[in-house]
Amino acid sequence: MSDLRLMWRNTRMVVLCAISAALYAAVLVPFKVVPLIPGVTELRPANAIPIVCSFLFGPAAAWGSAIGNMIGDFFGGVSPGDIFGFFANLAYGWIPYKVWELIGRGQSPISRSPLGILKYAIACLAASVLCADLVGWADNVLVIRPFAMLGNVIIFNNMVSALVLSPFILAAVYPRVKKGRMLYADVMPEVKLKPVGIRACGFALLIAGEGGAWIFGNLLSTGYWEPKFLPAWMIVAPYDKPVAIIAGPFLLLAFAGLLMM
Repeated sequence: MSDLRLMWRNTRMVVLCAISAALYAAVLVPFKVVPLIPGVTELRPANAIPIVCSFLFGPAAAWGSAIGNMIGDFFGGVSPGDIFGFFANLAYGWIPYKVWELIGRGQSPISRSPLGILKYAIACLAASVLCADLVGWADNVLVIRPFAMLGNVIIFNNMVSALVLSPFILAAVYPRVKKGRMLYADVMPEVKLKPVGIRACGFALLIAGEGGAWIFGNLLSTGYWEPKFLPAWMIVAPYDKPVAIIAGPFLLLAFAGLLMM
């Protein structure tokens, strides 16, 4: 987590954060008029931007993703759930490069080898699921809409952008940014990686936590599973209490793992 804090001491990283946020918001806002599910979410090709910026600018992209999404929210209506949306998008921009640092093993994210493509998809999926989990969990607990609605649509929306658009943008800009020595590793050489063992444990906790939150969030919010160990008065639609009590700890586990990376 030190990278998220230290970047604010680096002028170039602050500028890259502003660029990431501006790019994200600039593509996000026009598509507010193209709803994917009316009143819930819209078509978001802009979701390709945090992925691209994450591989380029690291922690600057994480803050840029959170701030850019917050700007976009102001154009689509604000709700209490947008507070969680800020942190969900912070994770969405933070996870790809953290996962890539672990599983990429020095490989370029624009590698076209089958293994490189698989690693890229894993990094994007890990980011998309935790983003979806946190937004879906918060909206269900706040009784805005069920987890199963946003928790799945966000993953679909994010992955379509990450797999269809981001690779082409990365292929075009990554070599140039690298040549200009503007990758986050060049701009912030003072940030040291944790031992591989700790980061691997963190990655395992991240996957277990976000996977558990997604599974139980879906089962509980749809009423498909009614836990018998909870009082009967809790197990009623919109199932906000079971989702909070059971899926919540898995989210904490996922974020604990992310902090270890």
